[in-house]
Amino acid sequence: MIALITFGSAVAVLCAAVGRRLGRRVFLVGMMAPAAAIVWLVSSGTSPGDVITQSIPWVPELGLSLDFRLDGLGMLMSVLIGAIGVLVFVYAWRYFGDRDGLGRFAAYLVFFETAMLGLVLADNLLLLFVFWELTSIMSYLLIGFDDERVAARTGALQALLVTGLGGLALLAGIVLLGQAGGTFSMSAMLAEPPGGTAAMVGLGLLLLGAFTKSAQFPFHFGLPGAMCAPTPVSAYLH
Repeated sequence: MIALITFGSAVAVLCAAVGRRLGRRVFLVGMMAPAAAIVWLVSSGTSPGDVITQSIPWVPELGLSLDFRLDGLGMLMSVLIGAIGVLVFVYAWRYFGDRDGLGRFAAYLVFFETAMLGLVLADNLLLLFVFWELTSIMSYLLIGFDDERVAARTGALQALLVTGLGGLALLAGIVLLGQAGGTFSMSAMLAEPPGGTAAMVGLGLLLLGAFTKSAQFPFHFGLPGAMCAPTPVSAYLH
């Protein structure tokens, strides 16, 4: 899982480096990231009932680590991210003509795919928040890709503000849950759910953050502005 995140980041950097030379073919390079996720999931031999965990130290002084967990739900979401990602990159290859900035666009799209993978595989609430905010930043850059258009800049800024405020709510909820449960490990919290007012308020703030991220009512007003992005962006983001 950690290798998938690392590989996706490397592919994104590669897209930015070779985009000018390859033109729209850079999307075929970017497609390697979601394709690798599918290949890894299939070749891992993991069944829906299995659980795979990986962990490396992050900030040992604070007891924080990069914890990843692959279970049945994580596998389903990872396959969806990978499969839809492959289709989106193939579509982008045919959608765009030769124009400037395609390497940068492909890099943003790969970083977005990688952040989504990290989001569904994270087993630490603070790590989940990091990937959550990375998806918000990449959404802003993708929606505002045609930055010479006022509509693109406005839609990107609106999306960033809504998801950014939701991210603050999410962070506050994470802190409350971590204090209530004595840990930021998601699997540990599920094994022994924290109780009390702080935990309930924390869960409410997590739901608020999720509502803003998924543009649920009453935070759906930014969707029309986000649709001004190139079609492959709308296909993957929404």
